[in-house]
Formats: sequence, structure tokens, C-alpha cells
Amino acid sequence: MKRCVLACDLGGSSFRAALVDDAGKVIDLAVIPGQATADPQAWWQSLVTAVDQLGHTSCEIVAIAISAFTRSQILLDRTGIPLRPALLWHDTQAAATLPGLLALLPEHPERAFVNAFHPLARLHFLRETEPGTIASLGCVVEPKDYLNFRLTGRIACDPISSARLLACAPALLHAARFPLSILPAAIAPTEILGVVQPNRPGALRRLAGVPVIAMAHDTWASVLGLGALRPGFAYNLSGTTEVLGLMSKTPHPAEGLLTVQWGEDIHQIGGPSQTGADSIAWLMRLLGQSGPIALNTLLQAERHPQPALFLPYLQGERAPYWNPALRGAFVGLHRDHGPADLAHAVLEGVAFLNRIVLDRAEAACGQPVTEIRFGGGGAANAAWCQIKADITNRPVVVIDETEPGLIGAAIVAFAARNGTSLEAGQQAMVTPRARFTPPPARVAFYRDLFTRFRAAEAALAPLSQELSRMVLPPAPVSAQSAAPAKGVRD
Repeated sequence: MKRCVLACDLGGSSFRAALVDDAGKVIDLAVIPGQATADPQAWWQSLVTAVDQLGHTSCEIVAIAISAFTRSQILLDRTGIPLRPALLWHDTQAAATLPGLLALLPEHPERAFVNAFHPLARLHFLRETEPGTIASLGCVVEPKDYLNFRLTGRIACDPISSARLLACAPALLHAARFPLSILPAAIAPTEILGVVQPNRPGALRRLAGVPVIAMAHDTWASVLGLGALRPGFAYNLSGTTEVLGLMSKTPHPAEGLLTVQWGEDIHQIGGPSQTGADSIAWLMRLLGQSGPIALNTLLQAERHPQPALFLPYLQGERAPYWNPALRGAFVGLHRDHGPADLAHAVLEGVAFLNRIVLDRAEAACGQPVTEIRFGGGGAANAAWCQIKADITNRPVVVIDETEPGLIGAAIVAFAARNGTSLEAGQQAMVTPRARFTPPPARVAFYRDLFTRFRAAEAALAPLSQELSRMVLPPAPVSAQSAAPAKGVRD
């Protein structure tokens, strides 16, 4: 019987589970849509449903590895029960109480990263607004940690997914009046956390005793699945939002970027954005269209020779600005611009943000990357792959498998079970499929357009701040609408 692992990925739009063999081939896949929820119980039910849908007779499951979206917090009570809905990656409510928190914090390396997205800022916000929740708080975990706990009965985190909160111990936690006990034990993502406990629901019951790997977040898993967890490589993951980072042997601080140790002698320099496929989905809704076929039709249509610019900050921005008040804009619209021009402008705007992050990371490291491994839903679109190559002036490589997060989780699971390295797993289980190289003429064009993109950013950022503080007053009730219609009695 073929040996395989159960690899899972909790994403912003779906829960995906697959049986993957040691050659990196997906034997069976289950997709449960609709995971953009803050309810941890719904995530658990999706895991149960997905495992029920997978066929188990064709292989022996030797390990389970679960990755999930990150920069999201679940507050558990002292028995492991969630106290409230999870705080998701895009939550910026903490901006309202951030000044008060910063006034409490001493000088500390992590203090520079404390913004409205930071877990400590979110906890402080809840202390101010939900004191009862904080009074009952046992510990804070990430989404995959919660699912692992439901499988094994053990609460733990890993130092990659929980890096920002772990970095607050002990000084910043103490200053913000939180005990160290809110931090669960931290173990390496390649360690075996425990085994599936008996009497779990559905098909999980048949997996009792199977080892569960600690794992890290979905970005880390996907970078492994792209074969990019190696020095000199960069990665770009395109989903609802995007993440871009560079791999370095040594840590290098870079303005607005996160430098996190992702393995032995491997450091990630980059960060998550608030934009990506969601920006395209927004545009397609405005145009009354949807789906990849409609987008490809737009991208193949003739463009106006004068380009428009798009600032992609529809939900504020994380890396590299960490500013929830930034706003999006089309700049340079012409009367003859049509849907195709807007679609290209949106894709280019997202890629320009990629370039800003890459430029800062490369400058910090002092050398360019050899290539960018591109994965996620956006990597299926050849036009977007080429745009990213042209704008970053770096080769963009996509891999043979469309599920890099699941392949990455499988690489970790097999490494943990077999005692092999992640490097060997990437070599054995990742196969490049296509390489997009940037033609010099397009590089020169986009270099000029990028200069104008940066000028538009600088000019409109102050206006974004002002607009973010404005609130439209209620519409006045007209005399005509206020008076009863003629012939109508009270």
C-alpha cells in the first residue's frame, strides 16, 4: 500500500485537504469552500468534512500536517474553548487604542512593529473593549494551532507563525499587563506535536494514533511547496491577498518589512499585503463580470496606448506601509479607457507593490535574487506572470503542481516522519513548469511607469488620511418624501 500524508490548508476562501505521496503528487483532494469566517468551530467542521470526503483505501496515511492563514488570533479560555470569534488578518480595530498601548511600552526591538495589525495591539484593544474576555483568557493561538489542538489535545505554537507575539515576551507583555502564561509552548514546525486522539468525529476516528506535525503558517508551507525556501530565492504567493519575501542566510532589517527566521540559516525578509486577487474580484464586480475566463478576455483585448495607474490600497496596507488609512485610486483615466485598461492597471498596481517590497528586501541584503517562485491562484494566469516578471525585472517561475501549500505541508510531514531535510524534500517533490523572462523593452516601459506610480503614492497618501477620517452625514429627508402622499389617510 502506498504511503502518503494528509496535508491540509485553511485559507481565506476554502479549506483544502489532500492525500500526497512522497513524489509530491496529489492522490486525492477535497475542497470545502467558504472559510472567510472568524468561527474556529467552522474551521474544525471543515476539517472533519474534508477528511470524510477523501478516500483512504488507496494509501496508508503516515502523518498529518495542517497549515493555515496567519496573523490571526484565537483567544482560548483555560480549558481550550474559544472565548470569542477569531481576530483575522485584516482586523484593524486596534488602531483606535494603539496610542494608549504605545504610551505603555518601553524601548524594545519589537516596539517598532507594534501597529494596528499586531497581536499585542489587538489584545490591548480587547482589554479596553471586552475586559471580561481578557479576564478569562488562557492562551492565544494561531488557526492551525487550534486545529492541531482539536486533533491531539495538546496546545502549542511555533516560533514562525507566532513570532510577533513571542517577541513581546517578557518586557512588552509585562508593560501591557499580560501574563507570560498567554503564550503556549513553542515547538519547531518540523516536530511531531502529538497523535490523533481516539473518538474524533467521522473518518478522523480511523486516523487515531497518526502523528500530527506542528507545522507553521500557510505562507511558509507554500514557499516550501514552491521550492523557494532556499537562500537567493524570492517567492510571491497570490491569493485573496499577496505575500512576497526574499530568502537570506542571515537576518537583515528592512524598512516596513518583517525579518523572521524560517529555518536553520534561513531568514525571510518581506511581508503580507492587503491586496491581490481581491482587487481583481472588486473590479470584476464593478464591471458586472466574474471568473478567470472573463478576466482573460479583458487581458487579451486591445489596450489604449496611454496607461492608467491603479493604487491597490482598497483595504489600507500591511507591508511595507502598515497603514490602515491608505486608500485606492485610479490615476490618469482617459475618456477612451475601457475595462481592459482598468484590468491591466489593477494587475500592474499589485505588481508595483511587489516591486517595492522586493526592492527593499534586496537593498537590505545587498544583492538581487536569482528568480521569483510564483504560486497561488494568480500563478495560473500567464499574463499576470509576465507582468510580474516585467515589473520586477526578475525571472518568474511557476511550478507543476497547483497546490503549493499542500505540497509544502507534505514535505514537512515526510521530513518529520523520515528524518530527512526540507532541502531534500524540495528537490524531490517540487517540479518547475514554466519560466517567464522580462523583455528589455517592457522592463524599460515599466521602469518609467513605476516612477509615476511612486509619485502618485506620495501625492495621494495625505489625501487618503483625510478621506479615511470623513463620515458621510445622513441624507436629509425632503419635504416631499416626509409629507404623506395625496389621498393617503393616516
